Amino acid sequence: MDIRPREKAAKWQQNAFHVIFESDTTAGRTFDIILLLAIVLSVLAVMLESVASIAARYGGYLQAVEWFFTALFLVEYIMRLLVVRRPLSYALSWLGIIDFLAIAPTLVSLLVPGSRYLLVIRTLRLLRVFRIFKLGRFVGEGEFITAALKASRFKILVFLTAVFTLIIVVGTLMYVIEGGQNGFTSIPVSIYWAVVTVTTVGYGDISPVTVLGQTLASVLMIMGYAIIAVPTGIVSAHMALPAPAPAAFKQQRCPVCQADGHRPDAAYCWHCGEKL
Repeated sequence: MDIRPREKAAKWQQNAFHVIFESDTTAGRTFDIILLLAIVLSVLAVMLESVASIAARYGGYLQAVEWFFTALFLVEYIMRLLVVRRPLSYALSWLGIIDFLAIAPTLVSLLVPGSRYLLVIRTLRLLRVFRIFKLGRFVGEGEFITAALKASRFKILVFLTAVFTLIIVVGTLMYVIEGGQNGFTSIPVSIYWAVVTVTTVGYGDISPVTVLGQTLASVLMIMGYAIIAVPTGIVSAHMALPAPAPAAFKQQRCPVCQADGHRPDAAYCWHCGEKL
């Protein structure tokens, strides 16, 4: 049995994988840069189409551009499925889901008019710029912030629970004090007012008119400033702790599980054990 066609197919698949999924080669970086430009242009076309005056004159052209980029991203998505060893693992991964959502809104718009504007989700794919241009320092800083948020999540959860309880209590009190004749027609509406007030947004669509209601609102406004500052202090305390020295990683992805973040001297994937 001649195995050369199979070897040629495997070689083509491997070469295509390096171009599409990695950026440590000239071809791979060029592919990713072209992809980024296509993402920016497609999102710009969607934004321009939402402007009535522009859509009235160039709506047909913008829709054609939108379908062109959708077809381009569809071909790219199919290519990614073809070159990976486990297509389902890629399709269900975080990056795979984002890549699919980049093409889904245009297809859904055939059934649900207006849903194509959700194509702006393609901007999430611009995060590849950190990998393409090897901005590892910025990725490390992002991981540092994520680690601080993760370390303080339980304290923030307890704090938000207390705030949520306070909002329910104050909203209910305002419903009893003001009543429906002053716009507080129900407890959920009064809770909405309490949320708007404690966050110092102040839309002004609902406001108390009685002296007691205005007094309670004033107390809640003052408390709002302190409430906003507490989560910032919790996260800042964790960020002030000494951070470990950032480790060096190479740009290569595992061809099976798509895991990255391998050590420079790694010969096998840290996640699935596949040879790199």
